[in-house]
Amino acid sequence: MKLLHIDSSVLGPHSVSRQVSAAIVDRFRQATPSLDVVYRDLTQTPLAHLSGSHLAAAQGAPAPAELGPDLAASAAALEEFLAAEIVVIGAPMYNFTIPSQLKAWIDRILVAGKTFKYGAAGPEGLAGGKRVIVAISRGGYYGAGSPAAALEHLESYLRGVFGFMGIHNAEFIIADGIQVGPDHREKALAGALQAATSLHAA
Repeated sequence: MKLLHIDSSVLGPHSVSRQVSAAIVDRFRQATPSLDVVYRDLTQTPLAHLSGSHLAAAQGAPAPAELGPDLAASAAALEEFLAAEIVVIGAPMYNFTIPSQLKAWIDRILVAGKTFKYGAAGPEGLAGGKRVIVAISRGGYYGAGSPAAALEHLESYLRGVFGFMGIHNAEFIIADGIQVGPDHREKALAGALQAATSLHAA
């Protein structure tokens, strides 16, 4: 079984989402010692953001030589995703949505003919057999019914993206309020880590 582990926080060891995503992966390792884990840190090895040259190359136009390494990195990121049966993502909220590094990765895996296609009935997801678990950290409180709920564009975006690819049951472990104060941070982290260690991983 293959698991792809993605981290996108810029905070290194101080990151809540990194701690929780690592705990999720540890839970799967304990359940399946032979688990094949591929790790990608999007802050240490970032993917370039899309450009006109990228889009032209995707349509079959000749790619400039200098774009070669990035196209190879894009292909590798897509292959990692396609090969994985489980995908674990650490996703902190930055300015009400996902980090730009994570968006660059999504732009590499949301590919027509690979993870979705258009047919007579509209778009059809092609990656529905995967289990996706996202560790989210948010500085404030953005859950349904909260005063800031309308500013929540992280979980909602990721649900939409993975649903578009046919993954309609993505799981989310959320640590909310980590910037409200030390006590709130400690409580949110402890709750998220407990949820991670309690995951069904058989």
